[in-house]
Amino acid sequence: MVRAIRGATQVEADDQEAILVGVTELVTEVMERNQLTTDDVISVIFTATPDLTAEFPALAARKLGFHDVPLICASEIAVPGALPRVVRLMAHVETDKPRQEIQHVYLQGAVALRVDIAQ
Repeated sequence: MVRAIRGATQVEADDQEAILVGVTELVTEVMERNQLTTDDVISVIFTATPDLTAEFPALAARKLGFHDVPLICASEIAVPGALPRVVRLMAHVETDKPRQEIQHVYLQGAVALRVDIAQ
């Protein structure tokens, strides 16, 4: 079965280290909470708010071993009043888990984005 997993984190600053640290934590939590390996991951879409330009979020996943997984980064639309410095992901994975057992991961200030599904 193919499932989509959502996640987001708010990083401390628009610098390479902050982005890589935040995204590493996010990807690691998604993988651990859903008991996944990189072989289970079909693809990952990362988005970043327009105020994050210092690094591609996908680089953190590459450093975690996502070498053969298609990854892409895009920019979120600039909505007035939106939470700043947010990286989101949508991972498409192969899993036998039913939809209700998928754990979506929202970290740091991004918890406020989806209180309804954040674990």
